[in-house]
Amino acid sequence: MPTFVVFDLEFTSWRGALEQDWGAPGQLREIVQIGALRLREDCSVVEEYEALVRPVVNPQLSAYFTELTGIDQETLDREGFPAAEAFGDFLGFCRGQSVLSYGNDMVVLGENIGWARSRGEEVKNGFLDAHFLNIRPWLNSVAPVTSMSNVGRLWQDLGLPKPATGEEHSALFDCYSFASALEYLRGSGAGLPAFLPLTNPAAAEDA
Repeated sequence: MPTFVVFDLEFTSWRGALEQDWGAPGQLREIVQIGALRLREDCSVVEEYEALVRPVVNPQLSAYFTELTGIDQETLDREGFPAAEAFGDFLGFCRGQSVLSYGNDMVVLGENIGWARSRGEEVKNGFLDAHFLNIRPWLNSVAPVTSMSNVGRLWQDLGLPKPATGEEHSALFDCYSFASALEYLRGSGAGLPAFLPLTNPAAAEDA
């Protein structure tokens, strides 16, 4: 069964960090939450993926981040995975798949994997075993109303029903918003991106 993956990240942030491109001393885009959905060609959901990740350089979440995402320090400390373990597990989920983001989340993922390896930590599964694609330019071009949308608001700006429980800036909810937008565009005639190679994960594992 051909499938592909959509994913979203939440990473450490502070008030004004976006405007400064995380340029203040000590501010890094350390991943705190990973959300992903494995989808069929009709954009129906096959499988969910969600994980909390404990940041290393800034292990204490800012009040701004908690207010934005709803992720509190106690929950992160209790349920978060070590960074290298979480990244390897997520890459395993993506293995052999086309993996879509709405923005350059794959760059943030690559940064975090690089930092983990520089600390001498093993990240299982390779970054190059999946095909990461930022399809925000394509999506904005076929649905110009989304040009100013973040991923968690795609469903709203396209006038769609709320796709899941939760709110924007929760990685898994944002994935459902993303998937809902793709399903709508596919049904409206825009289709899926012509450059998107769908993959049979079982065949990819056997290769």
